[in-house]
Order: sequence, then C-alpha cells, then structure tokens
Amino acid sequence: MIIYLDESGDLGFDFAKSRTSKKFVITLLVCDDTIAADGFRKAVRRTLKNKLNQRKAGRRSVAELKGYNTTIKIKEYFYRNLPPQGWKLYAIILNKERVYHRLRSRPGKKKLYNFLARFILEKVDMKDAGPAVNLIVDRFKNIEEIKDFNTYIVNQLEALLPLNIPLYITHELSQNNPGLQAVDLFCWGLFRRYEMGDAAWYQLFQPAIAFEDEYLK
Repeated sequence: MIIYLDESGDLGFDFAKSRTSKKFVITLLVCDDTIAADGFRKAVRRTLKNKLNQRKAGRRSVAELKGYNTTIKIKEYFYRNLPPQGWKLYAIILNKERVYHRLRSRPGKKKLYNFLARFILEKVDMKDAGPAVNLIVDRFKNIEEIKDFNTYIVNQLEALLPLNIPLYITHELSQNNPGLQAVDLFCWGLFRRYEMGDAAWYQLFQPAIAFEDEYLK
C-alpha cells in the first residue's frame, strides 16, 4: 500500500489577515499497490506532456502539476487518465475558527497537525496492506519536525498494522514525486469546496472519496 499525504490552507490564526484561511485540509491518496501508483505517475506525466509542455519556442517547461494554478480543463484531462480502480481518497477538513487557543501556539500547531494526520490515517483499512505501508509526505518540515512526526505516527498506527507489515515514512519534494502532485490536485479541490464554495473540480472526483469529515464543524 502506498499513501500520499498533502495539505491545503494554512495553520495561521490571525483571521484579520486576508491570506489566513478559515479551513485547513489534509488529504490522503491511498493506492492499494504499485500498479495503481504507477497509473498515477503515468497520468501526471501525460498531463504535463500533452497539456502543459507542448513544444513552443521560448516557452518555459512546467515541472509539476499544482492544484492552485491548473485549470479545470486540465484537471478533467488528468482525471480521465487515472487508473479505474485500486485507489481511494480520504480527507479531514479543520474548521480553524473553533480550534482551542492553546493549540494556536507554535508547539500547539505541531501537535494539531500530527493529530489530524493520525486521525485521517486511522480511517484507512491497513489489514490487507500487502508487504508494507509506504507513507509519502510532501516535504515542508524541518529535520526536528520530521522526526517528531514520524515517531508520533509510527507509535499511533502500530496497533492498526499486522505484525508482519512494516510502516515506512518518507518526506519528498512534490516536484520529484507524481503521486504527491496528484494528491495536491485533490486536496486543492477539497479546500476550494470548503473554503470558497467552489465545487467544480471536487464534484468530479467526489465518488472516489472513501472518507471525508469536517472537524470542529
């Protein structure tokens, strides 16, 4: 099993600032096996090649798909090229305005993020996860935060995994990982749906969502 994790929005709490979001979303793209994961890799590369990097003199090459600057037409093309089975989406949407004040500090926000990641990961059925569970996270944390996250997640999920199935966690740059680019597109769609009421992209992939919950609604 291969799980890609990404987030949209921010964990800032100064709502007087225009750029501070009201929602924070964590999304998982869960691929049952390497066949499904390879299908996403091909879909991302095909979309970049055919829709964003068509040969034109002097045009700068686009290195990755990003939800915020990809048009709905390109997202639809990407979705049509996805594998028909072997994957699901899971999402947790945090209503930031109802977060306790003690969790709005720098240490509190770290705890909050780790808790939300654990909460949504626990919704994934890992009993038949195959030889291993590989969790791949979009890399934005520093070394200390990565260590804290990994330790917390491993300790919390240990009881959910069969004894013979190990959990591996890696933090990678999205531009180097098509799976992270794919989950970024879905996560952005969920964020737009809850933050701005724009469900155009969300409605297309909604049938693939196995779990979706608004936390502190």
